[in-house]
Order: sequence, then C-alpha cells, then structure tokens
Amino acid sequence: MNGKVTRSAIIVSLVVLLGLIAPPPPSAWAQFLRIELHSVASTTLTDQQFLTGVTAGVPVTLTGELRIPRPGVDRLPAVVLLHGSGGISGGREAEWARELNGVGVATLMLDAFTGRQIVSTGDDQAQLGRLAMIVDAYRALELLSRHPRIDPARIAVMGFSRGGQATLYASLKRFQRMHGPRDVQFAAYLPFYANCGTTFVDDENVADRPIRLFHGAADNYVPIAPCRSYVARLRAAGKDLQLTEYAGAQHVFDNPFLATPVVLKQAQTTRGCLLEESPVGQIINSRTKQPFGYDDPCVERGPTIAYHPQAHAEAQKAVKAFLTAAFRVQ
Repeated sequence: MNGKVTRSAIIVSLVVLLGLIAPPPPSAWAQFLRIELHSVASTTLTDQQFLTGVTAGVPVTLTGELRIPRPGVDRLPAVVLLHGSGGISGGREAEWARELNGVGVATLMLDAFTGRQIVSTGDDQAQLGRLAMIVDAYRALELLSRHPRIDPARIAVMGFSRGGQATLYASLKRFQRMHGPRDVQFAAYLPFYANCGTTFVDDENVADRPIRLFHGAADNYVPIAPCRSYVARLRAAGKDLQLTEYAGAQHVFDNPFLATPVVLKQAQTTRGCLLEESPVGQIINSRTKQPFGYDDPCVERGPTIAYHPQAHAEAQKAVKAFLTAAFRVQ
C-alpha cells in the first residue's frame, strides 16, 4: 500500500484476463472502468457505547468495493452503499451501483459483516448493535474524502433496511460530533425502508443536508408509520426531508433478483415495538419503560420481503434525478 490513499486496486481488464470474472459487454466498460478494493478501519460499538460517546471499541477491518465509472483525473461524486441484515447478497447493492455508475456517480459498497465474522443478522439482530454501521459509514466517508478521484463535497450515503437505519441516523449532529469526521460530512442521506421506530435524544437536530426516504407502504417488516411521524416532526422543525411512499410495495421492493415473495419465518422484526433513548445511552421499550432487548415480547418473527417492479423503477428514477441535480452531474 502506498500513496495518499490506503487501497488494494484491481483493474477490471486484469481481472478479466486472469479469468476471475466474465468480460462485461462493451457498453459496460465505460461504466466500470476501474474497481478498487479498500480496507476500511472501523470500530465495533454496542448501542450504549455509541450513544454515550465511547469511541474505543473493538477494532475491525471492513472491505469496500469502490467503482469509479469514468476515466480521467477529475473528481467524481460518490455514494456509500450500506447493506441490510442479510449482508451484501441478492444483487441489490450491485444493481444500485450499476445504475449510479451509469450516470457518472462512483459507488462504495461497504461490507460491514464479513470482517466481524457475521453472515446475517436477520434471525439474531443482537449480533451487532443497530448503530454500529453509522460508525462504519463515517469511516467510509473519511476514506473516500481522501481519494484523488472523489470530490469530498459530493459524497452521499444510501442504505437499505438495517443500512437504511444507519443512513438515516448518521444525519444526527449529535452522532456526528461523537463519531463523525471533523473535516467532512455527507452531502445527502438516502435511506430505503429504514427503521424509524426509535426516538433518540435530540433527534430533531439533523445535518443541514437533504434527507430522502423511500419506503413501501405495505412493508410488514419495517412499517412505514414511524417514518411518517418522524419526517413530519422534522419537517415541522424546518428540516429538508422527504418521504416517498410506494403503494403496495413491501420490504426489499428494489431487489429484482427476488423472484417471488418470501416469508422469513425466523427473521426478527421490531414492527410491534416503540422504543426510545431514556436516559441517555439506554434504549427502552416506551410502553413498559424497561430496557429493550431482542427477547422483549414486542419482538416478532415472520416478516415478508417482496420485489415490486413499479416501485423499483420509480425509485431508481427518483434517486438518479436527485443525485444528478444535487451533484451537478453532467
């Protein structure tokens, strides 16, 4: 590793010559000119550590795949992609990377699980604190801000489900002060079907940057209702938030590789829980006033995930339109 950026770079043409992947069609070469694998140094914190400002957790090295869509020396906008409880699987993150690369936006797909020896948290969410991936997002932001091809003023974060929750709450100024970089911040936040069911201390004090939420109205894994309430509360406080709802769309509505709806019989869902931070650093069940854990009676199992082609197409159009306008992509 050398130079100003710590990285292990892989040139697509070399990978193809080695026979590790099939060559892409000619039209794809302009989009996926360069792929780099980066080590991202992060820290694993419990939710209580995170909320009380502890930074000295368990060190962990994560991996991010950076796709740089255009040749040259100019600086490009970028989006950090944060996966959900299943990790990077099913092609959703890669599909979004392809779409964003196609409009000239670089992408960093961050794997928050493998370095922690986690495959999936779907059936056991207690394996990793819900807020840990916010730290990961901040460390990815730091890395990208030092990359010679990335414009540090045009880096957004976009996440799905568990990653969507991290994306949403990475916008809190309180969390940024405790765990974020000092000299750079995300230019925009794009959470997909995020869990908005926890009220945090000072959670109306978000970054002065646009926040755009996307959610299926028929989601029974992470219901939309708490997001409606949270967005209304922040908009009343003058914040730049928008919630786009897709009628009939369920959880993971944007994964075209999900051929038929699937009931995840053992997957945990907090759809029946109402949570809050009280006192500072402790998440409690708002109804019982007892500390929350995944053995809480409000935790259920058996949510559904399902692809929704129309919602997916509309979300793609909306995200690309927003980013190309916000980032002034030519």
